[in-house]
Amino acid sequence: MMLLEMASSAFPSRRAFYDPAADKSISYEELLHAARIKSQVLRESGTQRCVLLDTTNLGIPIALFSSAWAGIPYVPINYRLTLDEIDALLERVQPAYLITDRDREPRYRGRSGLHVATREEFRDAGPINSADDFHWSMEPDEIAVLLFTSGTTGIPKAALMRQRHLCSYILGSVEFMSATEDEATLVSVPPYHIAGIGAILSSVYSGRRVVQMPQFDAIEWLRLVREHNVTTAFVVPTMLARIVKALEGRSTAGLPNLQSIAYGGGKMPKSIVARALELFPDTEFTNAYGLTETSSTITVLGPEEHRNALSSDDPDVRRRLASVGMPLPGIELDIRDAEGNSLPDGSHGEVYVRGDQVSGEYEGRGSTLDSDGWFCTRDAGYIEKNYLFLEGRSDDVIVRGGENLSPGEIEDVLLDHAHVQDAAVIGIPNDEWGESVAAVVCINGSVSVSELQNWVRDRMRSSRVPELIEFWEELPYNETGKLLRRVIRDRLSN
Repeated sequence: MMLLEMASSAFPSRRAFYDPAADKSISYEELLHAARIKSQVLRESGTQRCVLLDTTNLGIPIALFSSAWAGIPYVPINYRLTLDEIDALLERVQPAYLITDRDREPRYRGRSGLHVATREEFRDAGPINSADDFHWSMEPDEIAVLLFTSGTTGIPKAALMRQRHLCSYILGSVEFMSATEDEATLVSVPPYHIAGIGAILSSVYSGRRVVQMPQFDAIEWLRLVREHNVTTAFVVPTMLARIVKALEGRSTAGLPNLQSIAYGGGKMPKSIVARALELFPDTEFTNAYGLTETSSTITVLGPEEHRNALSSDDPDVRRRLASVGMPLPGIELDIRDAEGNSLPDGSHGEVYVRGDQVSGEYEGRGSTLDSDGWFCTRDAGYIEKNYLFLEGRSDDVIVRGGENLSPGEIEDVLLDHAHVQDAAVIGIPNDEWGESVAAVVCINGSVSVSELQNWVRDRMRSSRVPELIEFWEELPYNETGKLLRRVIRDRLSN
C-alpha cells in the first residue's frame, strides 16, 4: 500500500491500468480509492483470504491492493487447472472471498467457506458504513501474497510472500517515478504468475501505464504494442518464439517505440534470442531469472551483455547469451553439492540464493531457509565470472553408470546446431547403465539422428551422446514457459 500511496500522491491523474478488451482504464488516484472501498468489502465479509480465479482485467490490481489494505493475503489461482484441481486449492485457502468470472460463478456460489462475487459485483460494490479508520498495517512480516507454485513436479506448494519480501524486491530494483507519462508496459503473463505480481508492483512504483492482455496471441501482442505505444514488455520463451514466428519473412518488426523486452521463466534457445535482436533492432533485451519463492527476479542479463555476446569473437563472451546474467544488488548466489558444500567457480551443482526479497517459505511447511538465510532453488547450474548458467532442475540430472550428466549442457550443444530450433534432454531407464541419454529436438531443415549424435560426440564426452533422438514438431511447455519434462518422459516410455 505504501507503493500505491506514493504513486497516487506523485501522479494522481496518470492512467495506471488499461484493459483493451473492455476499453476501460483506471488512474492511480482511482486505484487508491477503489482499494480503500474494496478493503472494507473484504473486511466485512469476515474471510481470511482474497482469492482471484480470473483472467487479467482491471479488477486484478484492485484485488491485490485492497487485500493488502484489508490485511489479508491475496491468492491468485491458475484458471487453466482442471475443476478438481481448482477445488483442491480452494479447500486449502478457505474461508475466502472469491472473485471470478460470470461463467464460473455459479459453480462456487453457495459453497461453505466461500464468499463469491463476480468481477463486476466486486468492482461495483459500494462503500460500507463503517467506523474503520482506513489505516493499513505497516507490519513487514504480514503475509501479502500466497502463490501456488506451478506443480510441474508434484502437488502445488503454497509459497508465502510477506510484505517485506515484495517491497524489498521493488525498492531494490525499481526507481520511483522513473517512467514518463507516455511510457507503457504490456503485461501478457497470467495474474497467478510471480511475474504478473511483479509487473503490477514495479509499474505502479515507476509510474508506468499497464496495458493488460488476458490471453496471449502473437499477432494480437504485436497489434497492442503498435496501437498503444507500448515501450516495454515481459514475455516467457514460448511467447517470444511465437512472436518471432509471426514475423517470419520480415526484416524488422517495425516497432521503434518498443524500448525494451524482458524475457524469462524458462530456457530460451539462443537462436530465438538472436533472431529477436534482428527483428527488434531498436529494442533492448533483458533476460530475467527468478522464482516465486524469491519474489521475482534475482539475476539479470542486461542489454549491454546481449550486444557484447552477439558481437564478440571470444567464444566465452558469446556463450554468456545462454546465461541468466548476474545477481541484482542485495542478492548473493552460491553453487553447492548434494551435501550442501560450497563449490568453486565453474563447478556444477545446485543454485542457492540469499537476500531480503527471498522468502523460501510455504504454508504448512514453514521456512526452508538454512540457518544463514540461504534458499535452495532446486535449479542446477554453475557460475562463471559472476554469470549464472542454468541447466534445468536438479531432479532432472541424468545418472549414467554413476556419472551425473546435466541435461542443460547437452541441450546447449544441440541448440548450437544450425538446424536445431529447440531441444530437450532427459534420462530414460537402461538395464546396463541405470539411465541413458535421450533427446527430443525440433528442427528447421534436414538433419539425421546420426549427424546430431556425431555433433554432440565431437563436442562432449561420449557418455553424453544421446542414444535415442526423436524429432517432434514442438516441445511441451506450460503457459508460463516451463518445459514439461514429465510429459516427454511419459511419451517416450509409451
